[in-house]
Amino acid sequence: MISIGFDIGSSSIKCSLWDLSKNSVVATGHYPAQEMEILSPFPGWAEQHPELWWEYLVLLTRKLLSESGIRGDDVGAIGIAYQMHGLVAVDASGTVLRPAIIWCDSRAVEIGENAFRKLGKEFCLSHLLNSPGNFTASKLRWMKEHEPEIYHRIHKIMLPGDYVAMKLTGEISTTVGGLSEGIFWDYTRGSVSSELLDFYEIDKDLLPEVRPTFSVQGRLSPPAASQLGLPAGIPIAYRAGDQPNNAFSLNVLKPGEIAATAGTSGVVYAVTDSLVHDPFSRINVFTHVNYTKEAVRLGILLCINGTGILNSWLRRNVTPGLGYDEMNALASKSPAGSRGLLLFPFGNGAERMLSNATVGSHLAGLDFNRHGTSDVLRAGQEGIAFSFRYGVDILRDLGVTINVVRAGKSNLFLSPLFSQTLATVLGASIELYDTDGAQGAARGAALGSGMYHAESEAFDSFEKKAVIHPDSGEGAHLTDVYQHWCSGLKNLLNNRDGGVNVSGEGEIS
Repeated sequence: MISIGFDIGSSSIKCSLWDLSKNSVVATGHYPAQEMEILSPFPGWAEQHPELWWEYLVLLTRKLLSESGIRGDDVGAIGIAYQMHGLVAVDASGTVLRPAIIWCDSRAVEIGENAFRKLGKEFCLSHLLNSPGNFTASKLRWMKEHEPEIYHRIHKIMLPGDYVAMKLTGEISTTVGGLSEGIFWDYTRGSVSSELLDFYEIDKDLLPEVRPTFSVQGRLSPPAASQLGLPAGIPIAYRAGDQPNNAFSLNVLKPGEIAATAGTSGVVYAVTDSLVHDPFSRINVFTHVNYTKEAVRLGILLCINGTGILNSWLRRNVTPGLGYDEMNALASKSPAGSRGLLLFPFGNGAERMLSNATVGSHLAGLDFNRHGTSDVLRAGQEGIAFSFRYGVDILRDLGVTINVVRAGKSNLFLSPLFSQTLATVLGASIELYDTDGAQGAARGAALGSGMYHAESEAFDSFEKKAVIHPDSGEGAHLTDVYQHWCSGLKNLLNNRDGGVNVSGEGEIS
């Protein structure tokens, strides 16, 4: 039996066909070959056409089924992972009313900050576990204020994964996870926040019906089945945002387990059973895929905008013509600490873990007579690892214990230098696995449909590809370099115009 997993990203649509008899992927791919366009008609805006997600999903699915020889009758379930925090609005016929306002759109920041002040910091942090910020609810309020003629035609609003589920089934629904990603969820009461809806003057009827993450959320409709080349009636049995799903794909389900990614941006995702919040709103908290009111499981998400994007910038501008493997080899020629060269990777906009400060990327301590390309490349990878450590220190201050980190063997984790540096500065082992979001969605679908009867079955074939332990020989030296890097970051934050005040190691006030 086969399960299909879709991952609806902002760069591409990914799909994996999972063979339960072999506990392995039989086909996987993404579409389009080039990154999908993000529309930005005004500064700070980021939009995409949801119809394109569906068009590309159909093309990719038909391609993989044809190339793999998998028959439609062999497919038993479908799962969906998706880019978080987006806003899709449809009318009563299911027609999209405007381009989706996606996760990296910042037009609603001021609206969220105003709500944080007016609703009160104590209420927001104790009930929403966060500031309303730039999440889906604030984006919907922006529509109400700035596009009232469109707003009043809305039948339902959805997250990107909810839209894809609607296209697959013809039904509109969401999950508790989706509501938490949109900042609609009151964790203390275990229900939609009436206070936030009242403050934003949003009708609760605009929110879809809620269905469990692991469940038959609907079945493939005849029109969708015809487009995909599949039989009607296949259950859609799993739906989760990309970061909770990434953690699930790494079998991170219990309190104390940690998942990490290091693509364009970097993420540390820790599972807890406590209602935690950060007084400075430097982290995000969402319900995890296995959350229930009876057994609370929350995902603490810390995002670093400037990680892999720095490495790709170095490739284009410092070592044009070199591949990443060649860059890694060249970086390894520089000693640990990069001969005193420090690189701060915060050149991808405001950093939430720095209290939304826009610091910019900086290279410090450059000596024209001592430093070369290898030092710059190593300083880049060390700077990214240091930014992870800085964020992990925030989580540790909130009581999160981190002993082992799990990650997919991809992106920056393909670099032995980066992986070793990160393990050493964190003082924690890193386990690498061959998995991704589409594969996680396929496993989730098999579990939600009952093809797997327990979580343990879904991960029977889950094998570590590598384990990286902290290097005790370089640990003390890299810790000293990290402390020097933190001092440099404090200076950058304190000296910027309108900068936040930093007092103490890594603490922002």
